[in-house]
Amino acid sequence: QVQLVESGGGLVQAGGSLRLSCVASGRSLSTYAVGWFRQAPGKERDFVTAVSRSGGSTYYADSVKGRFTISRDDAKNTVYLQMNRLKPEDTAIYYCAARGANYYAVVAHAYNYWGQGTQVTVSS
Repeated sequence: QVQLVESGGGLVQAGGSLRLSCVASGRSLSTYAVGWFRQAPGKERDFVTAVSRSGGSTYYADSVKGRFTISRDDAKNTVYLQMNRLKPEDTAIYYCAARGANYYAVVAHAYNYWGQGTQVTVSS
């Protein structure tokens, strides 16, 4: 079983950048596909991006395509989410999630393990 801890959230002005980290423990992250989701107050948890177990394939929600980049460093047991040109509508709690499969999924229920989340707030 793997445990996930996110960090790197905070308050940033619109147009700014943040890099989130998702650090795994308990088991090697290299055995999991990993996704990032976000949840704004009063809304459902939405898919943001994901990376395959090999790192060779990624997928992005249309709302973040071209602004966000997911990457993984299995030597550090970490997945990153680089967020550029942030907008107020990006404000949410961001969660990383892992699934024991080669390929990612875009629905939350396909992931077995979740972190506690990190708050991202973008001011206008």
